[in-house]
Amino acid sequence: MSRTYRLLILIALILLFAIYINLPESPGIHFAGINRDFNTRLGLDLVGGVQALLEADVPASQTIDPNDMSVAVQIVDNRVNALGVSEAVVQPAGSNRIVVELPGETDPAQALATIKQTGLLEFVDMSALSDQQAASLMHTKINTDWVPGGSQPSQNFTPDISITPTAVPTSTITSTIPIQSGPTFHTVMTGTDLKNVGVQTTQGGGYVVGFELTAEGTQIFKEFTSSHIGQILGIVLDKEVISIPSINTAINEGKGVIEGRFTADEANILAVQLKYGSLPIPLKVVTSETVGPTLGQDSLSKSLVAGFIGMSVVILFMALYYRLPGIIADLALVCYALITYALFRSIPVTLTLPGIAGFVLSVGVAVDANVLIFERIKEELRTGRSLRQAIDLGWNRAWPSIRDSNFSTLITCVILFWFGNTFGASIVKGFSLTLAIGVMVSMFTAIIVTRTFLHLVLDNINFTRHSRWFGV
Repeated sequence: MSRTYRLLILIALILLFAIYINLPESPGIHFAGINRDFNTRLGLDLVGGVQALLEADVPASQTIDPNDMSVAVQIVDNRVNALGVSEAVVQPAGSNRIVVELPGETDPAQALATIKQTGLLEFVDMSALSDQQAASLMHTKINTDWVPGGSQPSQNFTPDISITPTAVPTSTITSTIPIQSGPTFHTVMTGTDLKNVGVQTTQGGGYVVGFELTAEGTQIFKEFTSSHIGQILGIVLDKEVISIPSINTAINEGKGVIEGRFTADEANILAVQLKYGSLPIPLKVVTSETVGPTLGQDSLSKSLVAGFIGMSVVILFMALYYRLPGIIADLALVCYALITYALFRSIPVTLTLPGIAGFVLSVGVAVDANVLIFERIKEELRTGRSLRQAIDLGWNRAWPSIRDSNFSTLITCVILFWFGNTFGASIVKGFSLTLAIGVMVSMFTAIIVTRTFLHLVLDNINFTRHSRWFGV
């Protein structure tokens, strides 16, 4: 009994912590250097949003470096998070594709335009042009002497701008291919020497993009601006001229702003593109699918109803068929649900419709373990074993079947997760993840929770007087 009570205390502590995590307004953990909030993450099929498949926009004969794709995935992930999209999912799909899911996104077209832009920032020498000639190049593609994959320009520099632009920049560029005719401008510096970038507000309520350069960029910028005062420095993003400021004074401190009558969204998008660097390879949108928030909310409501009905039917069946042990199993099943949901919130797991389906299926797996245990207990009781002996023998003889069935399910989950992760099938990935977590928790409840509850409640009951309580 001392062992039973020790296990009971352990189960109680786990359940209390799980309930704390599952509170709708859980305060999280914020002490001893730990800062962790607990929230339920919902996929785009439950809250609406957009799912897109991005593909490397290169000739079919060109081999894609796996490292370039890895960097592209990271940059896309950084851009998505910087855009403020909640619980976004970015994952590789095969050797040349990236799956992007943006739950709750209200402007998917703009978000995808920002994500797939190459983001190649160049500062080009336009000192030979007049203000009017430079103004005529605004929002047009130009040729420069630096191309993606090339080495850094011989004169490396990045903006530090006490420079006043003469035209309004835009923030949507879609092509990385330079024009085929017209002059070629010298790239003084690319955006690789940008150290920090962020949106700032002006005294007049406008927006500018502030930046800070690396030590090398600061020196290059200082040298160039000192020798080109009064001349034009073009700012080019993905080969499109977005600003044509003139250099008023030498920039010596490596800090400045890009002005241009930006709206808040335009300034934020440009800052995101510059801050998270240029993509090593251009991307294009192969497919995109938008889910409305109304449809997502309807799916969530129906999923909750289905889950409640399924859990209620299982609990009722166990109580009616297995009597007192069934009621104990129902208590263990409630513990299972609380612990599993707490794991979903603390890992965290983004719940989608397939993910909820995996969780509901794992409920059946948890019940299956109890069914095997109880049937073995009933067999031992029919042979004349005492209740204590029947519980121990029943559990020991049911365990090999429970172990083998659960491990075979986990192996299947690993294969499904690998498939989903490799080929971008997020539906399969979510299903396998929630099912695997549910199976592992069900093994814990079968090994520890159910057995402890059985001993705690049944060890002191006279079976011969109350055989009906056990359905024997």
